[in-house]
Amino acid sequence: MNQPSHPANIAQLIVDAMHDGQKLTEIRPEHVPADAAAAYALQREILRLRDTTVGGWKVGSKSTSGGPINGALLPEDGLFASGSQVECVDYPSPILELEIAFRLNREFTPREQPYSDEEVLSSIGSMGTTIEVVSSRFAAWPKIEPLLALGDLLNHGALIIGDFVPYDASFPFVEPALTFTYAGEDIVPGDGANPAGDPRRLLPWLVNHHTRNGLSVTPDLVITTGSYTGMYQTKGPGLAVGEIRGLPPISVELI
Repeated sequence: MNQPSHPANIAQLIVDAMHDGQKLTEIRPEHVPADAAAAYALQREILRLRDTTVGGWKVGSKSTSGGPINGALLPEDGLFASGSQVECVDYPSPILELEIAFRLNREFTPREQPYSDEEVLSSIGSMGTTIEVVSSRFAAWPKIEPLLALGDLLNHGALIIGDFVPYDASFPFVEPALTFTYAGEDIVPGDGANPAGDPRRLLPWLVNHHTRNGLSVTPDLVITTGSYTGMYQTKGPGLAVGEIRGLPPISVELI
């Protein structure tokens, strides 16, 4: 019998792995998306099978200017308020990242003409700190095809959302002062900087990508924009506490 066509088959395997807190050990060639469009289609299918809506986006780049930008839909049922407890069993081998997120103050609807940088950046309404719990569904990660990681929501597990404050254009987004501890240990490597440079530059890409797929970017969506603290591999339960100076502190307990 032929395997069901992509993305339905691998999407169901990923959703089952999410539900069971297990890692997939077998990757067949047909599981790997053919291109970026197929990877983003896989993301949408994962949310459909989870019977959840889009709660936000994660977006990032490994270059401070001009490099490729990637993003992933964030399931609404994977968003938690600061101070929450998250069970490690739901997110095997959890990795933690401290990030800045934004909300826009207007809706961006699909249209033929791309939105300009000015249209998007002038619509930043508020900002806050987030902690992303990273947990790939694949045992071989990070040694998997990049397109498969992209389809797997860029290894997203959960997002902890701190209190938001009004947007301040003068905020030092490139290298803010910050602290991040886990189980009482400082887990900030070096000075703390975002590999994308100023994360605001990612927002126009996100708005145009989302609307190009026939979806609206609404003011309630949380757009988290990449780690200032690298990727910290946890080794057991503990309390994570982060603070980016000028923004409210944030915490999450892994149990």
